[in-house]
Amino acid sequence: MFAYPTVRASFIFLAVALLGLLVADIAITTANPWQDLGRFFLGVATPNFFSTEGLLTALLRTVAFAFVGVTLGSICGFLLALVYRFLPVRIFCAFIRAIHELFWALIFLQFFGFHPLTGVLAIAIPYSGIFAKVYSEILEEADPEPGRLLPPGTSSIAAFLYARIPDCWVQMRTYTAYRLECGLRSSAILGFVGLPTLGFYLESSFSQGLYSDAGAMLILFYVLIATMPLWVRPKLLPIYILAAPFFLGDGLPIVWGNVERFFTEDIIPSPIRDGEGLAAIWAWLSDVLITEALPGIWNTVVLTQIALVATGILSLLAFPLISNHFGGPVRRTSGHVFLVIARSTPEYILAYILLQLWGPSMLPAVVALALHNGGIIGHLIGRQTNTIHLRPDAPVGFSRYSWELVPRIYRSFLAFLFYRWEIIMRETAILGILGIYTLGFYVDSAIQNIRFDRAMVLILITALLNIGVDALGRFIRRKLALQTMPTC
Repeated sequence: MFAYPTVRASFIFLAVALLGLLVADIAITTANPWQDLGRFFLGVATPNFFSTEGLLTALLRTVAFAFVGVTLGSICGFLLALVYRFLPVRIFCAFIRAIHELFWALIFLQFFGFHPLTGVLAIAIPYSGIFAKVYSEILEEADPEPGRLLPPGTSSIAAFLYARIPDCWVQMRTYTAYRLECGLRSSAILGFVGLPTLGFYLESSFSQGLYSDAGAMLILFYVLIATMPLWVRPKLLPIYILAAPFFLGDGLPIVWGNVERFFTEDIIPSPIRDGEGLAAIWAWLSDVLITEALPGIWNTVVLTQIALVATGILSLLAFPLISNHFGGPVRRTSGHVFLVIARSTPEYILAYILLQLWGPSMLPAVVALALHNGGIIGHLIGRQTNTIHLRPDAPVGFSRYSWELVPRIYRSFLAFLFYRWEIIMRETAILGILGIYTLGFYVDSAIQNIRFDRAMVLILITALLNIGVDALGRFIRRKLALQTMPTC
């Protein structure tokens, strides 16, 4: 068994995660966690849709931010995809997509304030990098044959528009629609930094113990995601895109003096601002690295590796829930509902809820990351098993699972898992805003203390860490000859 590279790689990652558990802060610190969890589920079972004033407005603004941000991101991403072959463009796209939407929002809040532009750019900028990467891969894989059939003398622009784009259009449209679902999740969590989306009201309800109100918001969000095929129609998209900017709200006016001060003073390292010389700069940077960056990196990596393995285990346990090779229609329908809820709930919201119920530790973050990412991979793998035809005398039950299906989908499973690795690390870093000692905790603390120079250094370190993990994931996928498949 250990002769297979995929099995050896799996056990190496499992061993790293088990070592991480020995040093991780995994605990439930609340006095009555099960009582609090019961109150939460009771609130979900008895939702109050009419108590929160402005809930419908928040829902509309959540959709509006998603549409405007994803539209701008897709346009910019497409333009970047056309020149993605150049190394500086690839580095630029890798950098902007490595910084989480909430980090971008925290940056823009410092000079744009609570203006709609903050939320739009927080989504559009990282999504531009993501779209550029995926669109370029789709364009590279396009069939070159239609271009060869064009008449001689056809311009390169005409060849691109009439030969390559039609061949790629379905894939690009499908991925863009899927990214819109991701945009809705990103838009919702922007409320946790004060923007008027669903997350703002969800945080307010939880802080007051209004679980029925919070349950109503979650149910509305699930319905919004689940019904996307019904209301996101190609003919209606132009109307949505044109109308969305009018539902963003007004916010506070932008003070352009704050923008200038942010770039010319706030983010300049304090030793440079104060003219203290190179020695002071090195002492300042050393202090940032030793007291904040290194502890943040350590906790981010430990939590990421535990969550990655937990995601893999949950994915392998979850895919039979929707596989046609197990159970009947009722069980598969229940499985679909569970996986829709798991993958539709942003990790940040899941972690926030669990932190309120279980107290501050890494445990809520691990569970939140595993549920969300395991729901995504379990859904994709489950659909893949539905295309597998078993022989008539194939075993049933656990033998079918372990000897027939898992070996056939295991390489695809690892490809999905290693693709999600960088995404899990991005989410792990941002969960520090909730009080977990990852890099996001130190970024948020620096911003709260108006030390933007330290915050920018930590955000840069976070981006470099994510880029490194992404590169390592691609290297492992190549070594194991795993086919990559883009997911949200």
